Amino acid sequence: MSPTIDIVTERVKLGEGPHWDIPTQTLYYVDILGQTLHKYVPSTDTHAKVRIEGGPIGFAVPVEGKKNTFVIGLGRKIEEIVWDGVSSHVQHTKTLAAVDNEEGFTNNRFNDGKADPTGRLWAGTMGPEPVVGQLEPYKGTLYTLDCNQVKAHLKTISISNGLAWNVQLKKMYYIDSPLRTVDQFDYDMVKGEICNKKVIFDFERNNIPGIPDGMTIDSDGNLWVAVFSGARLLKVNPNTSELLTTIHFPAQQITSATFGGPNLDELYVTSAQLVIDGKTQPAPAGAVFKVTGTGSKGVPCVNVKL
Repeated sequence: MSPTIDIVTERVKLGEGPHWDIPTQTLYYVDILGQTLHKYVPSTDTHAKVRIEGGPIGFAVPVEGKKNTFVIGLGRKIEEIVWDGVSSHVQHTKTLAAVDNEEGFTNNRFNDGKADPTGRLWAGTMGPEPVVGQLEPYKGTLYTLDCNQVKAHLKTISISNGLAWNVQLKKMYYIDSPLRTVDQFDYDMVKGEICNKKVIFDFERNNIPGIPDGMTIDSDGNLWVAVFSGARLLKVNPNTSELLTTIHFPAQQITSATFGGPNLDELYVTSAQLVIDGKTQPAPAGAVFKVTGTGSKGVPCVNVKL
């Protein structure tokens, strides 16, 4: 059976960071450039959003054990916010950390972030992009926030992106988008350390257009990689580097994906409608898509532990 693609939300500028909250059966995601956190409840087909001042919102992850509380990347800051999911404003904000404070890096921003299987936050930055598509490269860093301590793990990153973990194999997967590769690291879950970088999927070798963006992992250990400027989502076996499945979308700028639904067998896929080189992206670009019938199931998204 071929996968079915449905449009489930309104269009945004730069949709990213989808996170499925199991207890509430809710999808959260951000519009980075629109500076908004979004909430979509499929069972009631309701959609709410809140604008947060202070810069682009690179990611938003719920906090374990704290109702209506999120950790977000706001510009170069990691903030804790409280939002009831209904109001047009947040109820509380608190700065947890600020990064890239050195001269020459203060125009950076967070671009993607997730909690690893222990609840430790991994989040990366990217350099300034004064014109969309014209990036200052090699200015980003991949950080962790653990016990209120920020630690840098990878530097000279251009666009810090997709994150996923395989606990059984002790691997972490990561994307620096302009490299056009998906990379694997050995992952020490207890210490929160990574080493031994290895390319496990190369866009150039596989003749894939566009660049890798966000990604998620399924219960079989396969990666689902969003392709920006490629109008597709790739299912990749990281152990064999084999491309297993390609799902094409009616939007060029596919940005990320997560599994959701009561059985974690629905893929929620974010997209963007950025104007690049004068080209405007038509509808439904910028919408969230729901994909069913993939035959795959995800693993639960993890909330941040503070």
